[in-house]
Amino acid sequence: MRLKFSQVDVFHTGPCTGNPLAVVHNADGLNDEQMQSFANWTNLSETTFLLNPTHPDADYRVRIFTPHFELPFAGHPTLGSAYAHQQETGSRAKRLVQECEIGLVEVRVDSANEEPVFAFKAPELIEERDPTADELRQALRGLGLHRSQVRDAHWLVNGPEFLGILLDSVDTLRAVKPDYGLLAEVAGTGIGLFSFAQDEAFDAEVRALIPGLGEDPVTGSLNAGFAKWLGGTGRLPDTMTVRQGTMVGRRGEVRVSSEDGEYWIGGRCQKLIEGSVAF
Repeated sequence: MRLKFSQVDVFHTGPCTGNPLAVVHNADGLNDEQMQSFANWTNLSETTFLLNPTHPDADYRVRIFTPHFELPFAGHPTLGSAYAHQQETGSRAKRLVQECEIGLVEVRVDSANEEPVFAFKAPELIEERDPTADELRQALRGLGLHRSQVRDAHWLVNGPEFLGILLDSVDTLRAVKPDYGLLAEVAGTGIGLFSFAQDEAFDAEVRALIPGLGEDPVTGSLNAGFAKWLGGTGRLPDTMTVRQGTMVGRRGEVRVSSEDGEYWIGGRCQKLIEGSVAF
C-alpha cells in the first residue's frame, strides 16, 4: 500500500526555519502499530495521519504520534495537518474543524496575505496548578537557574504536560543549558520557558525542553498553554509575536491573539516535501 505523503514546515519565517511535520494522507487503512512504527522511523517530533472524521461537525480527523507514543493534541501538528488537508483537497474554507483525541479543535485560515496564516483556538487546559516546591526545585537544578531568575511557574496541560516557567529576561532564557537527566525526574512532557522581550523585533521568546527528544524547534501546544495561563492573569497584550527555535538554529514565529476571551495560536505553513510512502 502506498499513501500520499507531505512534509510541512510549520511556524516558519522562511524555508527550513520552523518545525517540520510529517503528514500521511488517507490513512484510514493503517493500524496503530503501523502508525507508531512510521512515526518512529521519521524521527520527527510529530507525525500525523489524516483520516475520515467520525464527528459530523469535523472536516477531518487526525492522529498525532511522536517517535515513541501518541498524543491527544499538539499545536504544530494541528496547523500543519490543517494546511496539508487544504492542499490535498483544494479547499479554500476560512474555517476548519479538526477532530482529535481531545475533541474538536477549531482552525481558521487568514488568506488576506499572499501566504495564508493558519491559527487554532487554544483548547482549555485539562489541568493547571502551581508546581510543588520539590518539582520547581528539581526543574531549576536541571535548568541551572536560581529562584531569583523565575517570575512565576505553572503546570500547563492541554494534551502535552509542560511545566511553564516565566523568566526574568531573554538573556536568562537563552543562557539555559538543560540537564535532561535531571529534568526527566520532573513529571510531565517537559519544561517550557517564557520571557518577555525588550528592544527586539518580537514580543516574547519561548523554549521547549523535552527529555528524550531534546529541544523542540517551535511548539504550538506550549504557546497555547502560556497564552491561557499568562493571558488569564492579565499579563499578555491582545496580540503578540513569539520567537522560538533560536537555540537550535531556527527562527520560528508564533502569532498569538486574543478575541472575545479566546486565544488563537497561528503561524505560516509551507510544504517542503511531497510524494508517497509505502506501508
